[in-house]
Amino acid sequence: MSALPRRLFQGERAGYLFLLPAAVFLLITVGYPLFDTIRMAFQEVTLGTLSRGERPFIGLANFESVLADPAFPIALRNSLVFTVASVFFQFIIGLALAIILNEAFPLRHIFRGLLLSGWRIPPIVSGTIFLWMFNYDFGFINFFLEKIGLIDEPVRWLLNQDYALLTVILTNIWLGIPFNVILLASGLTGLPEDIYEAATVDGANRWQKLARLTLPLMKPTILATLMLGFIYTLRVFDVIWVMTGGGPVNATEVLPTLAYRESFNRFNFGEGAAISVIMLGMLLVVAVFYVRTTNEEGM
Repeated sequence: MSALPRRLFQGERAGYLFLLPAAVFLLITVGYPLFDTIRMAFQEVTLGTLSRGERPFIGLANFESVLADPAFPIALRNSLVFTVASVFFQFIIGLALAIILNEAFPLRHIFRGLLLSGWRIPPIVSGTIFLWMFNYDFGFINFFLEKIGLIDEPVRWLLNQDYALLTVILTNIWLGIPFNVILLASGLTGLPEDIYEAATVDGANRWQKLARLTLPLMKPTILATLMLGFIYTLRVFDVIWVMTGGGPVNATEVLPTLAYRESFNRFNFGEGAAISVIMLGMLLVVAVFYVRTTNEEGM
């Protein structure tokens, strides 16, 4: 090996050199599409302009059209309700299961594997399964609720504006619980045992340990879990599209489904990109809040 290649693989340069393939891959698969989406949001991109090989710059016109669309405030509200409700219950249930699975009991590893196996199922498949379960004619949910006497007749879960959003929220909660369990369980395993032993000696009960030891010590993990959950849930598309397609009458229309509809149903690619940029701005606000919170508390 010549002197120049040898110097490249020595010291700090070697680390950057090994990171180069991953950086190039991310630049191609993430960086360029992101840049092109932002650029498209300020251009007129339709089938007509694309057929002419043009993408004229139109400034904020796409954003103005999106904000004037009556479906946008509905999609924004549904996105926030869907995201906040899903993340809240995913976290609460995930924390409870993580605490239970952190205890030593027979067949613990089997139960943990069964719980996490649902996370390996593609969201489209899970959405299809829940679509069948909530079916009006032969769904298991109606059958079960009728058998235990909670309802007298089948409920049109996915065709009723009052229940459709609740139905997709329940589905997404089930899908996101394993993700929360993985992150929170990893945080629990890293907590020092000696402080719990000292708390036991001082007479602290299980709830006092949870409130005064576990939750404060796990604050970095909790914040990271909530932030990642918000980012992942806000961009959920496949489950909602498979189960309801954004209906009925926009009852489950969220920002990702609205962006898809603008881009591939109405072929207003610029307006679809504008909705994506608005979502990106919302996610950046959450990310900045997380970074500032962790920096202020020295996590």
